[in-house]
Amino acid sequence: MKKTVMTISTVAVVGLGSAFFSTDAHAESVDVLKDKQSQIQEDREEIKADLSEAESKIADVLIDLEELNKEIERNNEAMAKNEEKMNSTEKDIEATKEKVSELEDEIAVLEDAIEERYEILKERVKSFQKSGGDISYLEVVFGAKSFGDFINRVSAVNKITESDTKLMEKQEADKKAVEKKKEEVVTKLDELKEMKVELEGMLALIKDQKEANKEKKASLKDKKEELVTMKEELQVKDSDLASLERDVKQSIEDASAPVVVQTSQETSNADSDNESNGGNLSTLSSEKKSTSTVKGNGNISTAINAGYQYLGRPYVWGGKSPNPGFDCSGFVSWAFSQAGISIPSSTSALQGVGTSVSYSQAQPGDLVFFNTYKTNGHVGIYLGNGKFIGAQSSTGLAVADMTSGYWKDTFAGHVRRVN
Repeated sequence: MKKTVMTISTVAVVGLGSAFFSTDAHAESVDVLKDKQSQIQEDREEIKADLSEAESKIADVLIDLEELNKEIERNNEAMAKNEEKMNSTEKDIEATKEKVSELEDEIAVLEDAIEERYEILKERVKSFQKSGGDISYLEVVFGAKSFGDFINRVSAVNKITESDTKLMEKQEADKKAVEKKKEEVVTKLDELKEMKVELEGMLALIKDQKEANKEKKASLKDKKEELVTMKEELQVKDSDLASLERDVKQSIEDASAPVVVQTSQETSNADSDNESNGGNLSTLSSEKKSTSTVKGNGNISTAINAGYQYLGRPYVWGGKSPNPGFDCSGFVSWAFSQAGISIPSSTSALQGVGTSVSYSQAQPGDLVFFNTYKTNGHVGIYLGNGKFIGAQSSTGLAVADMTSGYWKDTFAGHVRRVN
């Protein structure tokens, strides 16, 4: 639409001057009108091209909206699953606390039993002690009044000694059982509490992404409205030019017919006015979306590109394979395993893998960490140009931009290079 204003001026001049052409300028006037007609046609072609680009841009926005709606749907599903997992974990924590209480009662019973055994041993020791010392085996035996009493005494001493030994062994076994139960229950409770903290962090992350998606959706809707308005304006201008084109065509037909006129009028001023009034309509550029692979060094390229065929695969807590899906650290570990490189599958272990490099020196294939629900709580594989690929709790496996928005805010510069 760079010549719309010029065209309107041209036709205005033609409309005013066509009635005053002289016989000498008759042929020239027809040529000028034909030039104006060609100019209008060129302008209309430009408007049609602009319309085509506007429609293409609208189509791109509609695709973006559709993809965003799917992302929002995945976000909602992830939120529901994480909330369900949170509820389940909270129930497990309560059940474990009850188990702790039950074990504490059991421990108290065992400790009472141990104390009772101590008392029994004390009484037995007292019964075999005299003047603060032990009664010897011979004193017990030779105190017998008859051979039968002698045999009974020997048997009694042996049984008591054996019983005391077994009681002591049982006492030590009970102590160890109590200590083991305490350790197992405390460990399980700590694990559940840590899982709850991670789930709370994941829920907070999903909520943040949900808000970001709402803002993005509103922005896309505004962009769509602007493009639709622009399209309507272009259609109006094209309609106006079509009308002007018809007028010029009629003027050419009138000018081509034999006429008798007494004066002539110069049209050179009209041409100069037309040149001075030319303008441009900004052309809409359509952003074409594509997912391309990234080049790295050696086997790292395999690790970088391993996930592209699974983009959109859902986020699965603890997932370490494409089926049913990945969590963030599980995906990173799996991707490197496709290149024959073995690395851990937990964020806590991955943050110490390889060597630390500055973000300014980051290369495709480096690991990038984000402070989400905790320091270095999320990890992905750097692709270059501020992009990374990773399993996100709200969108599943996806390529994300770490130069703006949520990921920029949570990236603190921690980068590791797998050696």
